[in-house]
Amino acid sequence: MTQNFTDYQASDNLLKDRVILITGAGDGIGKAAALSFARLGATVVLLGRTVEKLEKVYDQIEAEGGKQPAIVPLNLESASHIEYRQIAETIETEFGRLDGLLLNAAILGDVRPLEYFPMELFEKVMQVNVNAQFMLLRTLMPMLRESEQGSIILTTSSVGRKGRANWGAYAVSKFAIEGMMQTLADELKDTSNIKVNCINPGATRTQMRASAYPAEEPASICPPDAIMPLYNYLMGPDSAGVTGQSLDAQVK
Repeated sequence: MTQNFTDYQASDNLLKDRVILITGAGDGIGKAAALSFARLGATVVLLGRTVEKLEKVYDQIEAEGGKQPAIVPLNLESASHIEYRQIAETIETEFGRLDGLLLNAAILGDVRPLEYFPMELFEKVMQVNVNAQFMLLRTLMPMLRESEQGSIILTTSSVGRKGRANWGAYAVSKFAIEGMMQTLADELKDTSNIKVNCINPGATRTQMRASAYPAEEPASICPPDAIMPLYNYLMGPDSAGVTGQSLDAQVK
């Protein structure tokens, strides 16, 4: 869906008193979103695999005067059902609520034809990029339903809308994410206050982008903080009624 959100200006307290969980919060887009949401008044729950990276984001939020965040270390590749339930229990105990969920974490896998794609790597990509997203949704939905205006943002890609040669498991996983978003949005449309949408970040200066395009000049690519207007818009009340959409953070 082509709409330009780059000029969206969030009010200072757009996300005041909201509790938002962000996956892949240690760097890249997840880090930028955590900082942005915190600056707009949210309490952010930082979920990621590397504690050291999460601690740096935690410290930056506190240094900027944001509300005290929380750190949830989790390896999405190997997490058990019990660990997912424990996350929900921890959020319920610590905060008593959950208003937003940004499912940002993903892995690239490898850029090669499906015909030659390693089976174990395919399983790993699908585990992190699809199965883990479902597990988090499944365990956190009861709390999100209690929010006056819950928001779920999943992360898609242009290769999840139209297949492109050599993008392998990553492309397949993003097609699955589009389907998950559409299905959940349709199910929740008349039964809850939760909106469910996808964001395609576009070409963004991240480690994944560098892995996929090693010859690319990083300085020529949009930095993560520059695409935050759409994330802020969808997570906040200004997007009430917007659900089931797959939106682009960058419009050329």
